[in-house]
Formats: sequence, C-alpha cells, structure tokens
Amino acid sequence: MEFDPLLLSRVQFAFVVSFHAIFPVFTIGLASYIAVLETLAWRTKNPHWVMLSNFWIKIFAVVFGMGVVSGLVMAFQFGTNWSNFSYTASNFLGPILAYEVVTAFFLEAAFLGVLLFGRNKVPPGLHLLSAYMVAIGTFISSFWILSANSWMQTPAGVEMRDGMIHVTSWLQAIFNPSFPYRFGHMALASFLTGGFVVAGVSALYILRGHAVQTAQKALKMTLVLLAVIAPMQLLMGDAHGLNTLEHQPAKVAAMEGAWETQSGLPLLLFAIPDQENQRNRFEIGIPKLASLILTHELDGTVQGLNEFSRAEQPPVWPVFWSFRIMVAIGMLMIAVSFWGAWLMWRGKLLESRRYLKLMTWMIPTPFIAVLAGWFVTEIGRQPYVIYGMMTVQEGLTPSLAGWMALVTLIGYIAVYAVVFTAGIYFLRKLVNKGISEDISHASDTGRPKRPLSAADEAMPSTTPSFFNA
Repeated sequence: MEFDPLLLSRVQFAFVVSFHAIFPVFTIGLASYIAVLETLAWRTKNPHWVMLSNFWIKIFAVVFGMGVVSGLVMAFQFGTNWSNFSYTASNFLGPILAYEVVTAFFLEAAFLGVLLFGRNKVPPGLHLLSAYMVAIGTFISSFWILSANSWMQTPAGVEMRDGMIHVTSWLQAIFNPSFPYRFGHMALASFLTGGFVVAGVSALYILRGHAVQTAQKALKMTLVLLAVIAPMQLLMGDAHGLNTLEHQPAKVAAMEGAWETQSGLPLLLFAIPDQENQRNRFEIGIPKLASLILTHELDGTVQGLNEFSRAEQPPVWPVFWSFRIMVAIGMLMIAVSFWGAWLMWRGKLLESRRYLKLMTWMIPTPFIAVLAGWFVTEIGRQPYVIYGMMTVQEGLTPSLAGWMALVTLIGYIAVYAVVFTAGIYFLRKLVNKGISEDISHASDTGRPKRPLSAADEAMPSTTPSFFNA
C-alpha cells in the first residue's frame, strides 16, 4: 500500500501547528493581564489583585509549558519533512528564528522563574518587573514568528538565485506587506482569548459562590477590555482582508466562494462550494455586500477563482467555511461583550445568572476562532509554501517515504494526546481548587498567614470604579 508523503506531511504539519497555536495565543494575552494585576497590586496594596495574580500565574505556567513542548516539534519538522524548503529559505528564516530565541525565549525563561517563585523573595519592584518582562517577551516572540509566517504569505525584500532565497532588504523582508495586519490581528486575538477565559472562569466562581468578591473584580475589569477589543478586532480584520485582497486575491475569492469575476458580489451566508464543477450549490447571500466590504463600493469588482488555473486555486471548501466560523464567533464575541457592558452599566451584571452561565460557555470560542482563522490563512495560501515563489510540492524532502511520514504522524498524535491530557488535567485541578483566599503574600510586610477577612473584603481601592465589585 502506497502512502502519499506530501499529503501525510501536510496533515502532520497542520496537526502540530493547530495544536501548538492555541497555547501562545492564550499565554500572550494572559501574560499582559498578569502584568496589569501586578501593577494594581503594587500600587493599591489590595489583596484581591495579589490573589488573582497568584492564581493566573499558575495557569500561565502550565499553559506556557504545554506551548513549549508542543512547539519543539516545529523545528524538527522543517528538517525531516520540508528540507528543500528549509534549505531554500534558510538565509531568511534561519536568522529570524534565531532572533526569536535570543530576544524572546531567553527573556521569558529568565524572568518566568522570578514571577513564579519570587513573591516575597525579591523586592516588590523586581517582581513587578518580571511580570512586564514575561509579557514583553511573549510579544517579541510573536513578532518574529508572525514576521516569518507573513513573509511566507507575502514575500518581500528577497530574490531567488540558484535555488536559494537571498535577502536584499532585511527591513522589507521583516516588515513585509501583510505583517502589520497579521501582527495586529493576532495581538487582539490574544487579548480576546485571555479575556474570555478570565471572564468565563470568574463567572464560574461567582456562580459557585467561591471568592466572589475577587471574581467580581476580575469579571468587571475583563468585560471593559472585551467591550473595547472585540469591535477593534472587527476593524482590524477588515483591514487585514483588504490587504489579503491586494496580495492574495485567490485566497479572498475562496473565502467568498466567488468563482466568476463580478461587480456587486453578494455576501454568501451559506453555500456548498463545488470545486470540481467550479460553482456553488444552494447559495444564500446578501446582494452586493461582499463588494461593499472588500472594495467599499456596492458595485465594486472582485476577482473570481476562474481567473486562476485549477492548479493555483486553494481548496475552497475548508477556506470558505473556516472563514465563516471565524467571523460568526467574532460577531458573537462583540454581542456578548456589549451585553455584559450594558448589564454592568445598569448594575445588574451579578444578578443575571443566565449571562454568567453564557460567559462560562464562551471559554472555548476564542480558541475555535483562532484555529478557524489559521486554517483560512494557511490553506488559503495553497499550493504555495512561499507564495508565488515555491510550491508545497517543491518544498518537500525528496527522500521522504510515505510510511516514514505516517509513523511520525502517529507518534506526534500519541505524544500530543498525552501532553494535552496531562495539561487539561492540571488546569482543571487548578480551576477546581479555585482562587486562594490566603493573603499572606499580599504584600512584603511579613504578616502572618490568615484567611481573607470581612475587613479585607471591604477594603477600598484606589483603582477606577469599574474594577470594583
């Protein structure tokens, strides 16, 4: 029985990337949230912020570890399955990945230990600094990784000579045409992911009656963030889509299910793309809305997939539906965030058990949206690994046998199943244990250990009123 090494290698890479992507997008947002909590604790001496920070630092440590373990495989895959691509792009990707390790990973590793174990062991200012350094490190890491990925989508500042990529302008290559939009889109996605997880867990604790005062503070401050970030993501997504239309029109045509170039393109709410016959089945759409969104004109012209040869068309079905899943979840996030802000403004947030339950159900939605967006980005780039310069087939390791790719795929699935199961087990254990109400580490005054008292619950805060219960 013959196994296709190209297909198996693509499945393997998609599996590993999809598994890995959900961890950094969470830790980036969570690290920034922890930095905010540490700042509030340092300025106000309010024990609630310390308890929240201690709790989420533990969650961060577990998720960060899962991200590191799952990400290690990425580098090996480049060498084992995609050696032609690695060799061809090494002059650019090699230094970029090295910069990520030197400037980001070392920074995170150096200060993560202080953040985890330095409470009351180092000066408060140093502990606060460690929170900021870890948060900055996560963004520096995402900067280099997204620069590399964006360059594969919109290569710039390079030329191909003798089968090798040679950099002609590092500035143009790093800040390639799609990078600012992808970086902004991913940064906002990280804040949304961290925000909805924090809000969902906080709502869960309020429903359970556990650390209610502290959970209320977390929920309210997070809802303020979500009500601002969610609509911002919609605007950033629109700008990202316009950039994609300019540089990758085939991807946008697949996203819209547009086969023929036409003016006044409808926005399809539902369709079954039939790539074999180059058409859609059972279309339901809003007339001219896609043209308005993509060109800002009702009768704007949008290029169709028939303008490209079948060999250059990306798989339409997964791109078309992944895009709709991502957008639908994004609109749901905006609605839920605005609803929560409205309830909070009316003073009825904590009385609405229906809303609190909804927030707990929203916890997985940002991860689904991130994966759907990743599928749109990567599948929509097909058949290229470096857009317009190198196909996926050309990037494959020449000597790779199908059975070898199958064995490694099965191995990765087994190992990741263990990692994911163990990680979820510890995360559930931490969440079920809840926020510790021991405020012995609330400051560096050396006070004895004791539970949170009624006086502490009523402690005033100098932070804005919307942070307070």
